[in-house]
Amino acid sequence: MVSKIKVSHILVEKQSQALRILDELLGGGNFKELARRHSTCPSGKRGGDLGFFGRGRMVKEFERAAWALKVGEISKPVRTQFGYHIIKKTGER
Repeated sequence: MVSKIKVSHILVEKQSQALRILDELLGGGNFKELARRHSTCPSGKRGGDLGFFGRGRMVKEFERAAWALKVGEISKPVRTQFGYHIIKKTGER
């Protein structure tokens, strides 16, 4: 059973920004590069990498979307009190 997941994310202020970035990703854009360029989260400097975490560590909207993804999948924009996140699951253990 999976006890921790590893994700990267791109955090932006507006849904329209998130949708533009998602279009770039779906068109073959590099997630790490786009995170470094656009993310307002400090993790953007690391390509959006948040590392491994277990349940109960992130806000519920983010956590629900992140745990629902398969490794390698990218979410649609997820709204939280921090803004709009595009989440990519990169690992499980």
